[in-house]
Amino acid sequence: MPSRRLLIVDDETDLLTGLKRLAEPELNCTVLTASSGQKALDLLESQPCGLVLSDIRMPDMDGLELLHAIREDHPDTDVILMTAYGTIDLAVSALQQGACDFVTKPLHHRQLFHSLNRCFERQELIIRNRLLTRRLEAEKTGDGFIGSSPPLEKALTTMRLVARSTVTVLITGESGTGKELAARTIHALSDRGHREMITVNCAALPESVLESELFGHCRGAFTGADRDHQGLFAAAHGSTLFLDEIGEMALDLQAKLLRALQEREIRPVGGTKTRKVDVRILASTNRDLSSALRAGTFREDLYYRLSEITLTMPPLRAMPDDLPLLALHFLERFSREQDKEPGTFTPEAMQAIVQAPWPGNVRQLQNTIRRAVLLGRGREITPADLDLSPSENCFCTATDLDTLSHMAYRQAKEEVVRKFSDAYLKRLLARHRGNITQAARAGGMERQSLQHLLKKYRISASAFRS
Repeated sequence: MPSRRLLIVDDETDLLTGLKRLAEPELNCTVLTASSGQKALDLLESQPCGLVLSDIRMPDMDGLELLHAIREDHPDTDVILMTAYGTIDLAVSALQQGACDFVTKPLHHRQLFHSLNRCFERQELIIRNRLLTRRLEAEKTGDGFIGSSPPLEKALTTMRLVARSTVTVLITGESGTGKELAARTIHALSDRGHREMITVNCAALPESVLESELFGHCRGAFTGADRDHQGLFAAAHGSTLFLDEIGEMALDLQAKLLRALQEREIRPVGGTKTRKVDVRILASTNRDLSSALRAGTFREDLYYRLSEITLTMPPLRAMPDDLPLLALHFLERFSREQDKEPGTFTPEAMQAIVQAPWPGNVRQLQNTIRRAVLLGRGREITPADLDLSPSENCFCTATDLDTLSHMAYRQAKEEVVRKFSDAYLKRLLARHRGNITQAARAGGMERQSLQHLLKKYRISASAFRS
């Protein structure tokens, strides 16, 4: 449960000092103070609070104007108003406009703290209910994943086990295997699941822009920085920050990220002061980071800091038994989206789905079925509707062939054999759930020969076992 945070707003600085000194031990909360409505709004942007206690009579922006701004920009923040000019009409008006409660000056501390504590307890109850609902929904829907194959069940079990902790998780896997969905599942099942998960694609932004997005910047830090920007670490305070495609991050920025993770604090670009942040980090990559470590393009210390737990999302070829179930799920979903009657697959279409290699994994399967539903003319989806072109069923695409034509014949042949062997052996192991003896027998070779090929092409049979 997040810690209690109270923001007190009043233009009387002595009152702010006295209430902060009394409220922190009495309510077991962190108290922030602001001497004006605008300063309160600026503070809420960088340091969200669950509860605001504000005077009504203030210069520039009064308490009712502040209440409206908070309800607009921070709907989860409750507001209690106080004034020395309390009337029943003013109290009713404040409550009708969204205030949680209303107190009058001179303040009776016991009554004030009772009202503040009651608001805190209400918020905590709402958070518990919201978190419980999110967890029940995630459990009921299988965490958003479709299938029951051993590799997927293993991944789901890992997600559930790590969700309640605060460890950093590195999610690896090929493109289209559901790495972001895995991150969202971990977040939804965690104690931070009542807050929004913040996501940034590290491959989509230049280094200078990504640094500013992550850590924020101060006004005047660079051309065009005409105002302070809090950054995604600050926005994710108390929640989860998902760093998608972390393997694409530049080395200089990797060093700054490592420092933020180790010290749990950030410094905005152009700033001189650091700020503590409470952020859980989830990261993903479809790159082989061990190769990047050897090549010197990824920091070893950052790798070990990110991979406290490594979760590998299985490719579709490792889950052949789940293909029919996934295909039917997408067919029903996209039929509903297009206001069409739920269709079916012809036996030939389902056979084509099961036999296709799906190098783009679930994302490719999803896009193929969406296109078939959109363009198909009848209720039955046929192989022609799926339009699984030869490039999706062979081991060399047109781009590969163009590249191969510029190689020496022997080198090109070795590349084609390597791709064929990799695809063939992985599908063979997937069909037999990593059982080398059964796979060798089905492939018409000796067990020792299969082991030699697996070693040569760096394929682990254990990845296909439950």
